[in-house]
Amino acid sequence: MTESLDATDWSILVEVQRDGRIPLTELGRRVNLSASATTERIRRLEAAGVITGYHAHVDLAKAGFTVLAVVRLKYPGSRHQPLHRLLDERPEILECLRTTGDDCYVLKMAATSMAHLEQLVDELAQFGSTITNLVYSQPLPYRGPQGGPRHP
Repeated sequence: MTESLDATDWSILVEVQRDGRIPLTELGRRVNLSASATTERIRRLEAAGVITGYHAHVDLAKAGFTVLAVVRLKYPGSRHQPLHRLLDERPEILECLRTTGDDCYVLKMAATSMAHLEQLVDELAQFGSTITNLVYSQPLPYRGPQGGPRHP
């Protein structure tokens, strides 16, 4: 978007992130717009690439993935395509961030067991050294941005 998001845009984003299936009439009521104005705002946010899709939130444990881990990968080479192929092939890798510092990548992974996690980490280890941290709990699940930047 060429212009910045206004308060109404942010209100729409917060509501849609809470429930991507919210009816447009209800969304409009919550953000004080008509259904047609709400529809136009949604279309504009989608066209600008601010809204990139609508997703279901899955309870990993109920889906059989009882082990959650964060794996840091130190990748010594400059050819990252083989790793990117693995990322595409392994649905257990939920998220991957390329980072600065000692580690090149930080990955969030879900596994059905410790043996499954070990297999996944072994596959990653072909690309460099790994450090694995098990997740006890997630006090703040990913929630997306809830408003514009706040400056002190």
